[in-house]
Amino acid sequence: MAATPQNPAAAAPRRKVSRHRGEGQWAAGHHTPLNGNEQFKKDDDGLNVRTRIETIYSKRGFDSIDPNDLRGRMRWWGLYTQRKPGIDGGKTAILEPEELDDKYFMLRVRIDGGRLTTQQLRVIGEISEEFARGSADVTDRQNIQLHWIRIEDVPEIWNRLEAVGLSTTEACGDCPRVVIGSPVAGIAEDEIIDGSWAIDEIHERYIGSHEYSNLPRKFKTAISGSPLLDVVHEINDIAFVGVEHPEHGPGFDLWVGGGLSTNPKLGVRLGAWVPLAEVPEVWAGVVGIFRDWGYRRLRTRARLKFLVADWGPEKFRQVLEDDYLERKLVDGPAPAEPSGRWRDHVGVHRQKDGLFYVGFAPRVGRVDGTTLTKIAEVAEAHGSGRVRTTVEQKMIILDVEEAQVQPLVEALEALDLTAKPSPFRRGTMACTGIEYCKLAIVETKARGSQLIDELERRIPDFDEPLTINLNGCPNACARIQVADIGLKGQLVLNDKGEQVEGYQVHLGGALGLEAGFGRKVRGLKVTSEELPDYVERVLKRFQAEREEGETFAAWASRAPEEALS
Repeated sequence: MAATPQNPAAAAPRRKVSRHRGEGQWAAGHHTPLNGNEQFKKDDDGLNVRTRIETIYSKRGFDSIDPNDLRGRMRWWGLYTQRKPGIDGGKTAILEPEELDDKYFMLRVRIDGGRLTTQQLRVIGEISEEFARGSADVTDRQNIQLHWIRIEDVPEIWNRLEAVGLSTTEACGDCPRVVIGSPVAGIAEDEIIDGSWAIDEIHERYIGSHEYSNLPRKFKTAISGSPLLDVVHEINDIAFVGVEHPEHGPGFDLWVGGGLSTNPKLGVRLGAWVPLAEVPEVWAGVVGIFRDWGYRRLRTRARLKFLVADWGPEKFRQVLEDDYLERKLVDGPAPAEPSGRWRDHVGVHRQKDGLFYVGFAPRVGRVDGTTLTKIAEVAEAHGSGRVRTTVEQKMIILDVEEAQVQPLVEALEALDLTAKPSPFRRGTMACTGIEYCKLAIVETKARGSQLIDELERRIPDFDEPLTINLNGCPNACARIQVADIGLKGQLVLNDKGEQVEGYQVHLGGALGLEAGFGRKVRGLKVTSEELPDYVERVLKRFQAEREEGETFAAWASRAPEEALS
């Protein structure tokens, strides 16, 4: 039939109508398991694996572990198999999981708010020495990770941790991970509001609860009332940021949908002010939306950030208010500009009670069990019983009398833990890397430490705040996209045409109210061996070309490509 004005459809071929498979959203009725992870979570809740670890696997050994427990549910208790030694980065994406697995585990100790007593820190140090070959890393989410853990030893490790109020519950897995918080909550002179109560309530009410133990993917939380904006709130699934409401007083500005990895997105404000007493309820509402409406069909789209991007902040807030809180939230102000450019609390600072806290810098978060025990001893010897970890892989000792400050600083220096670090020591961060991580392609920890030494030697006069973040793969555990110099590990060709370890370079990323992702210069990659030369060259150009008061990120965003290569 020919097309006519009365029958225009005849001109077009018939379209095949196919039924949309949906995104695996429970609230839309899509309950059918859509991938292997959703299937094993449906078969058995991740929290239930603890009983099998205690009664079967720890007694029969590694080879007795069910594969869905080994590479799935055991994460709900902070356990990941670590990388088998000797497997180079070129095989990371080629080998099957069982070929990459070593018969040892990484164990992540959950430290909500980064808060530790010296007794707890000592116990972690002792566990490291006895069960983890002395390994210990302070992470950029305030946890401490141990390696070389045998399944046979896990029940005893849990007993020791839980005896001092620590746990590994939901330290990994598709569940609410550690709640990060200001490490100086409750003691800082300039604090807007102390969020510690909310962190404790969330942990008490919801962590380890089957109500929220099966989420589409991991869920990251940040709560801080510091004017320094010290918990990287822009890259968390949910963040409560301290603000002063003109009518209601101090409370929190609510952010949702941040996250990095291979599809980075900054969190968005919902424009809502939340009083301290309502933070746990609002948190549960947002987690409930994620559980019910989050995308479960594809793991690559299962983070909350994708739902927020599709819905927009207005719809997200409406659903939260109408369906989960059943009340309206109060409109509120945005946070003020950060009150400082360094937000790690390193150095000596006065507390609001007249005592002092001292922040110090391990090398790229790498410590060991003996050092953790000595930090606890040094803190107690100088009058403190409280220690904190930060989201910058740093540590803090609280409650120090003024007369004890300098002796404490000197005692830390003797442990190679400086409270007066160079910008390079202070600002360099690294993920676990190929030493232990099955996803990694290159080395990071040792490379980062070597880079610090080289830059301190080559540019001793450099005194600007600067972040250098090294990541062993594209997953951005070390936040490469929001660093001044972000280094994403990959295999590259050297000048002889050989494939070697190296990094793709991101320049000029930042967090704060002018947050943004680093600039990728076309084809800009460096080998690991060339890395010190490259960073030295770029930083010297910055020193020579910067305008008065200009930050590295601002300079990198305007500099011509040839200046960045």
